[in-house]
Amino acid sequence: MATSGETETLLRHRSSTSSEQKEDKMHWTDDEGDSDFDDPSLPYGGKVFLARKKKPDTLLVRFIEMCVIVGLVLFVYYSYYHFENLRFHVNHAYAHIGHTHAMHLVGQRYLDGIGIDKDHSQAMRWFRYAADRNHPHAAHNLAVAHLQGYSTDIKDKEEAKQLLEFAAGKGVKESKDALRKLCQFGNC
Repeated sequence: MATSGETETLLRHRSSTSSEQKEDKMHWTDDEGDSDFDDPSLPYGGKVFLARKKKPDTLLVRFIEMCVIVGLVLFVYYSYYHFENLRFHVNHAYAHIGHTHAMHLVGQRYLDGIGIDKDHSQAMRWFRYAADRNHPHAAHNLAVAHLQGYSTDIKDKEEAKQLLEFAAGKGVKESKDALRKLCQFGNC
């Protein structure tokens, strides 16, 4: 027979062995193989997902992040201090893809010299592109420029009058005034 001290030691050994067996059976990893100890009453079904240590970023990733940040800072500087130039380039890009209002705006920018150097021939070219795509303000600007003596591709006053009539028909008030003035001088 065992003495009381031996019994106590034996019980302690059994309890520690059973707790070790329980820990071995408990699912403390994020493997999804064993589902023997899943308890649906616990959050996440009794599974504990271990956090994985994140690997540090490589030098290439850090370099790309720095390039993006520097590029963003430069873009903000450019857009703040050179806004009209940026606006011209954005409109110019839209004009190249066929947006008629952007074509008209690019013509205006070339005519006024806002954000770019003045170039009347480029302005008339962009007004022609927009007028050929039925933009009424561009048609008005092209006709008035021809009547004021700018070098355009309009052949005569009759074509200028047609452009003004088109623009007036689309609701451009300045074209109606220009037609009225044109007719006062007997050019109707």
